[in-house]
Amino acid sequence: MADVAVIVGSTSDIELAKRATSILEEFGVSYETRVLSAHRTPELLKDYVKDFEVRGGKVFIAFAGYAAHLAGVIASYTTLPVIGVPVASSVLNGMDALLSMVQMPEGIPVATVTINGGANAALLAVSILSTFNQTLKEKLLKYREERVRKIEEANKNLR
Repeated sequence: MADVAVIVGSTSDIELAKRATSILEEFGVSYETRVLSAHRTPELLKDYVKDFEVRGGKVFIAFAGYAAHLAGVIASYTTLPVIGVPVASSVLNGMDALLSMVQMPEGIPVATVTINGGANAALLAVSILSTFNQTLKEKLLKYREERVRKIEEANKNLR
């Protein structure tokens, strides 16, 4: 059983989602990826969300552009955490998707990361999962420490 469901609203978003899945793999977090649309496949999406929850899934990551209803629709079907990733696929460079995701009505929350922010979505999923998993928490702390070391190393080479 996968802990994280990575859902893209279109096949064109699959490549973008790979940044998230590579982070999940780095942390050893199980995931599954699906292409499901809030507009084109609403019944399939609903069935998948309900099934994922029943099978013991824990977090959803949803990539969507334009109107970007995917994350909100997922959140309407579950009480599990939903992380939205606005995709820069429109002439508005993802601002439309970002605004759609952050304007969720009270009672149906969607955590939203930066436009095209698959890495941060995966890291947020890891953080959520680490709440009940000490090993994962330690991996996340090491990941952050390594990022600090890289910056310190870069500063050593500057004048």
